[in-house]
Amino acid sequence: MRKDLILIGGGGHCRACIDVIELTQQFNIVGILDISSTVGQDTSGYKIIGTDDEIASLAVKGHYFLVTIGQIISSEKRQVLFNKLLEVNANIATVVSPRAYIAKTSTVGAGSIVMHDALINANVKIGRNCIINTKSLIEHDSLIEDHCHISTAATINGSVVVKKGTFFGSNAVSVESTQTTDEDFIKAGSLFKGHKNV
Repeated sequence: MRKDLILIGGGGHCRACIDVIELTQQFNIVGILDISSTVGQDTSGYKIIGTDDEIASLAVKGHYFLVTIGQIISSEKRQVLFNKLLEVNANIATVVSPRAYIAKTSTVGAGSIVMHDALINANVKIGRNCIINTKSLIEHDSLIEDHCHISTAATINGSVVVKKGTFFGSNAVSVESTQTTDEDFIKAGSLFKGHKNV
């Protein structure tokens, strides 16, 4: 039986999430929450039904929620919304594309989405409210903390720690056994060798 799902954020990342969610066939998207000026509009065939002020009233109805605002410069907006869900004890969805691979020894936290063709190898821990984007690779024994975005085609090599709130850009590659800082920004196409103070 499909679970009723509310999406929070109606922009481009939301549209990409909808494609993944539909393919899972696990959820029935009942609406989207966004800014007040967009209420009544349509995103990929789903109505924007309200703003995040309505999270509490919708949570008591038993709906599941997923934060579908994107993350580049900062994870702050995603964190604020995720914390609102926690405050009202809402049901929080975890979404994994059927086209992704997750090793049986790896875990994905509540509120995270693993998108098409992502590859998560052995003994990886993905935290809460993360975006594991299309064609990203996370190698064995790595830790992705809460509120991170591993962007398209990024490569996290073995035993890497990606700290809370970090953005790891498209096609960026980490050296094995390195560690970011909290709220780090790893630019697209770069080779991440760690920080001297880590």
